[in-house]
Amino acid sequence: MSTLAIVISLFLLMFLAYRGISVLLLAPLMASLAVLLSGEAAFLLPIYTDTFMKALGNYVIQFFPLFLLGALFGQLMADSGAAQAIAQGIVKRLGTRHVVLTVVIACAVLTYGGVSLFVVAFAIYPISRELFQQAEVPKRLIPAAIALGAFTFTMTALPGTPSIQNAIPIPFFETNSFAAPGLGLIAGVIMLTLGILYLQSRVATARARGEGYGEHTEREGEGEESAAQASMPLALALIPLVMVIGLNALFTYGIFPSIELDYISERFENVSPSGQSGLWAILIALLSACAWLIVTRWHRWRDLKGTVNKGCFGSLLPIFNTASEVGYGAVIASLAGFAIIRDAVLNVSDNPLISEAVAMSVLSGITGSSSGGLSIALQTLGSEYLAMAQAAGISPELMHRVATLASGGMDTLPHSGAVITLLTICGLTHRQSYGNLAMVTIVLPLSALVTVITLGTLFGSF
Repeated sequence: MSTLAIVISLFLLMFLAYRGISVLLLAPLMASLAVLLSGEAAFLLPIYTDTFMKALGNYVIQFFPLFLLGALFGQLMADSGAAQAIAQGIVKRLGTRHVVLTVVIACAVLTYGGVSLFVVAFAIYPISRELFQQAEVPKRLIPAAIALGAFTFTMTALPGTPSIQNAIPIPFFETNSFAAPGLGLIAGVIMLTLGILYLQSRVATARARGEGYGEHTEREGEGEESAAQASMPLALALIPLVMVIGLNALFTYGIFPSIELDYISERFENVSPSGQSGLWAILIALLSACAWLIVTRWHRWRDLKGTVNKGCFGSLLPIFNTASEVGYGAVIASLAGFAIIRDAVLNVSDNPLISEAVAMSVLSGITGSSSGGLSIALQTLGSEYLAMAQAAGISPELMHRVATLASGGMDTLPHSGAVITLLTICGLTHRQSYGNLAMVTIVLPLSALVTVITLGTLFGSF
């Protein structure tokens, strides 16, 4: 009965989230429903206060700085004009003949440099709209092009990417954001190359049919969030992105390994420098890039306080959405029926990489969130996977990369908040655009994941 209760609550969570109800409310309600249906009503209140809220709070404590600085950096990039300058610079160099590639590369550069994928969507959509109109390419392909550049290889595959998905496994496996760089690059090339080829084939088919851009009435203010407050030379606009990646690598491979950090553990018994330094490196890089943008554009800001406040406030909903899902996962993991589900997932294969990939994919698909599914899976099964990997002689770096890649496959099912937001920004519906979007964000990432698992099994981490 407990297992059935979990399945019912998961289904309702997915269905109601698809209907637009906030996960902030759904997560505790569906967790409570699972408890009630499991016959543990007498423990409902202590489970809520001691299990749900404790897990939510611990997640916020661990990852809030990353959400905060990531959102702030993205807003500074948008309002300083840097994001717009980079997008326009890429357009000038690639032109309108390769509109899909132009949009994908623009999104990829910004997200790999640390700009939030939602900020990127707002910034790139107006440019995409103009390019697709000029080239007479169907507007319905814009969401897929943006998603390929922002939701796939720069989020989960490329080594050093400052995305939250790449940071979540760090404390569980004591790795860093550059884990398994060779395999990550291979996965990234697969997603980018196949994604471009697929979308170009869709463009060719549409042109053969004489489809054109299509008849669309743009809503008032659509894409206005991308309006930059001041222009910026391309070279200057690229500096903060280079800082994020460069400083992250410098602290990860240079500064922290050269410093004796044992004194930290002597004072803070629960802090493992080897498990936290990867996260610290990302935070330092983002903070430095934010400071650079503020100081170098000091006399050009129209409303710096407004930009900073908007960026900071913009971090709250994403982190509490994800933290609520983590709290839900903690409650589910405490129920008797979860043991059956856990054993099924752990025993799906003798290969820990396959078992881990299945767990991350399923939970990301259920929650409609890569970070949410990844967090729930690692909070509940992270120690088991680490032990399985050590027993099988599999490096934690490989486990990190597979976990991150797996979280970015099924996370864009129709109820995904990121998908709904992107389609809303573009003024399109699931019926118009979801098929192509699903191909580049689900099918191709899963293909890359299978390739990485195969190579990792045969040759180990590299």
